[in-house]
Amino acid sequence: MVELNTDFDVVIIGAGAAGVAAAHRLSRENLKVIVLEARDRLGGRAWTVPTALGKPADLGCEWLHSAEINPWTTIAEELGFGTDRTLPDWTSRIAIHHGADAHHQWEAARDALEEAYERAALAPQDSAASDLLPANGRWNKLFDAISTWANGAELERVSVYDRQRYDNTALNWRCYGGYGTLISTYGADLPVQLNTLVESIDHSGKLIRIATNRGAITARAVIVTISTNLLAADAIKFTPALPAIKDAAAGLPCGVANKLFLSIDGPEPSDTYLHLTGRTDRTGTGNYQIRPHAWPMVSCYFGGQLAIDLEKAGPEAMTAFAVDELAGLYGDSIRGRLHFLASSAWATDPFARGSYSCALPGHADDRAILSTPIDDRLFFAGEACSREHFGTAHAAFMTATAAAERIVALRQ
Repeated sequence: MVELNTDFDVVIIGAGAAGVAAAHRLSRENLKVIVLEARDRLGGRAWTVPTALGKPADLGCEWLHSAEINPWTTIAEELGFGTDRTLPDWTSRIAIHHGADAHHQWEAARDALEEAYERAALAPQDSAASDLLPANGRWNKLFDAISTWANGAELERVSVYDRQRYDNTALNWRCYGGYGTLISTYGADLPVQLNTLVESIDHSGKLIRIATNRGAITARAVIVTISTNLLAADAIKFTPALPAIKDAAAGLPCGVANKLFLSIDGPEPSDTYLHLTGRTDRTGTGNYQIRPHAWPMVSCYFGGQLAIDLEKAGPEAMTAFAVDELAGLYGDSIRGRLHFLASSAWATDPFARGSYSCALPGHADDRAILSTPIDDRLFFAGEACSREHFGTAHAAFMTATAAAERIVALRQ
């Protein structure tokens, strides 16, 4: 229990990847630090759950994106987490079910769109990614579907500038034990106060006053790591108000991407690690991986408006949608072999209200605004604050560690 009027050197809001990273860095200093977390667990949008198969499922972040520069890769090794280094076959979806000719056409269209992105990134004004689609292009719906998985939003809501700034090293690994478990394990020994909802932050005085549902505390510096959707909705009231931060957060909304895990009985399909697209002729379709880690399950991924609609409809509707699409790929005989294991619901999660940030057209530079400290004592960190790694747990780590380093430097 947080004591009323307790004074801290640094208070960190949120015990997700960013909050845990900041606390770890500050724990090496002679500072009184506490992490306030509204949930009853660590990890934030990194959440690993057990399943009936005895295998874990990541309902939040899953991939060690850019694994060779991702600090969580090193942490996984240090903590003894095994990593699955099988690379995803995201680019081979079309050949599998539509043949070599269709795949070649898809590759040509994809290369042409990449060239259009490169040209548009040099234009004097930002644009929506949807503006770059060829008129009546055969693969336009598929490009849009891929955007819902990558960005949690359709192409019309994606900034070209932002998209082109992302640093994709193309090396993507996973933890057998789960990314969420990795992050929560890393934070297990930190001074974290769970079930503590921050209601307001008053930074008008010499000390910053943080009001919570469990009392008020003060601090000399605060690192805020909550999602942009929460910031834009004034989930925490700031005094004085921070209109630039609120506007920047609104320009970087968290899109929605949800997961569904199904067990699969019997020998069919025999494919392992295979990624498939439910349909190529509509935006509202799923991305499926057959037997991830060679486990007897199917990982289903939905984004954008489809994810929102299925979340509202509930796990049964989400399962029915996935089973229908998988039956369209493998035939009706697969229906009886698929069974619900777990699913996420990030849009209605009260402490996230979305999955990860995506800059709206014209708002790519809002990331720099969001990551700028206020009076060198109020800091914002998290995946949305990263110009080149947004949407990832390593972006959360990097931006939060940078904020912690700044606090340390200011005290020297």
